Amino acid sequence: MIRFMKPTGRLLWLMGMVCVQGALAQTPPQTLSQALDAAWARWPQATALSQRQAEAQAGVDLAKSLTPGPASVSLNHLNDRFNQNLGRREWEVEVATPLWLPGQKSAREALAGHAASEVEARGSALKLQLALEVRDAWWTVALSREVSGLAHQRLETAQALDRAVQRRFKAGDLARLDANLAQTELLAAQGEVLEADVTAQQAQQAYRLLVGADAPVALPSESESVADGSGAAHPQLRALQAAVELAQSRLAVVDASRRDAPELAVRWTSQRSEGALPYDQAVGLKVTIPLSSDGRVRQDTAAARAELSQFEAELEQAQRRIQQDVLKAQAELSSAQRQLSLAQERLALTDDSLRLAQRSFDLGESDLSALMRARAASHEAQSWLQRQQVARWSALSRLHQAQGVLP
Repeated sequence: MIRFMKPTGRLLWLMGMVCVQGALAQTPPQTLSQALDAAWARWPQATALSQRQAEAQAGVDLAKSLTPGPASVSLNHLNDRFNQNLGRREWEVEVATPLWLPGQKSAREALAGHAASEVEARGSALKLQLALEVRDAWWTVALSREVSGLAHQRLETAQALDRAVQRRFKAGDLARLDANLAQTELLAAQGEVLEADVTAQQAQQAYRLLVGADAPVALPSESESVADGSGAAHPQLRALQAAVELAQSRLAVVDASRRDAPELAVRWTSQRSEGALPYDQAVGLKVTIPLSSDGRVRQDTAAARAELSQFEAELEQAQRRIQQDVLKAQAELSSAQRQLSLAQERLALTDDSLRLAQRSFDLGESDLSALMRARAASHEAQSWLQRQQVARWSALSRLHQAQGVLP
């Protein structure tokens, strides 16, 4: 027989905490910043970036070591067993380690430090690149929801109008032509709802694929505050500046490495010429200094200078492009603000015209076609206002993107 024990108070508390933590883990991101963090956590390039950071840290540790490379041990043995076999024996053990060239250690330490900084700056630039996709997906969902909501609102209005027209048509107050117009408006509204819902579903799927969760019910806009992103604080400029500094460090390492690393070896030998003689012991030092390889040095120097020139040119080009992008985004935001003001005035006029047309139709002073034209104008004005509102929020996000400001 299986007995079920009554849960204690502590057990109930633990079960409640597990449920709460599970619910919190399933809560979708509620802001653009949270959505970006969620997308960044599942982005393949972010995973590879962590490995690049580990590689850069290993380079820093290597540059701080006492020698430019690991030591080596060699063992040599010589005897005459296969020819004279007089007992001749010789053993030799050598421990060798490379040595830093003058100025080479400091140059490699600077190179390792700049490599770590370049990886970090590149990560910020990659996150800004991902922010563009998240922002686009965010406002695409917002716009599709607004369009879908207006389509459903039009459908509800068309259904109410159709019921009223059909009732008056059966009572003999309206002609069949008016009933047909109401039916046509209802069918058009149903078709608009189907199309808007499909578009909203596609936008939601694209957002879920990028972020890994559904978009929140409310899609808040970004802060109105803006920063000057045309300076060195822009992640893309910082990444290119870090690349320039890294290329300069590589050139300094090449200049400090005109030859291969010298080698210092400690040798110990033990030998005898005949079996009856004792072993002779000896300890010695050996220094190997490679000669300069002019061809290789010129090749490495040319490659380092070419890389440096390329990154410097890319940095200058990026500075000009970012300045243009900021000016363009500022102009788009200003235009979106003006369009929003015009849309608000337009909606106010069409709403007033709709109230007048509805009153005139109810009193029998105008026909149904005039009322439907007024409804269509009001619906179009409301739709335009919602689009302009989302367009303004999206323009603000594009300005932040151009300035290099993350959500």
